[in-house]
Amino acid sequence: MNRQIRISPVRVIAADGSQLGIMEVDVALAQAVEQGLDLVEVAATARPPVVRIMDYGKFKFEAAKQARIAKKKQHVIHLKEVKYRPGIDDHDFETKTRHARRFLEEGNKVKVTLMFRGRQIAHPELGKQVVDRVAVELADMAKIESSPTMEGKSMTMILAPK
Repeated sequence: MNRQIRISPVRVIAADGSQLGIMEVDVALAQAVEQGLDLVEVAATARPPVVRIMDYGKFKFEAAKQARIAKKKQHVIHLKEVKYRPGIDDHDFETKTRHARRFLEEGNKVKVTLMFRGRQIAHPELGKQVVDRVAVELADMAKIESSPTMEGKSMTMILAPK
């Protein structure tokens, strides 16, 4: 920007976007100062380098404003967890599955955790049935990201929205 531009000659673009042609850096800088603006290098790798006459402070402000708007619009995907037990009753199952469905509608991933207690760990096939039932219930709006795996006394599966 301004006096930091070392390479001469440069291709100059005016504040309104029209090309002023190829000229020496000192001449271009004099024109920018005359208009009360800055001389900013836009394409350093081009031959000759391209510079633009603009209000650099306003340019930086507009860029920061655009970044704030983009950040506000982005959606961060969270991992929500729903916990089940092997002997879960139908109503409890439906309620927890409804919660998982709501999380998926919001665009979040759902971690289905089935926790075993005491001697229930001797029958992991009962837990597998519950986890598979959850996957079937939510098959219309979710895909299995990681299949059910045993980790200690719990079985976990991750569902992602389609």
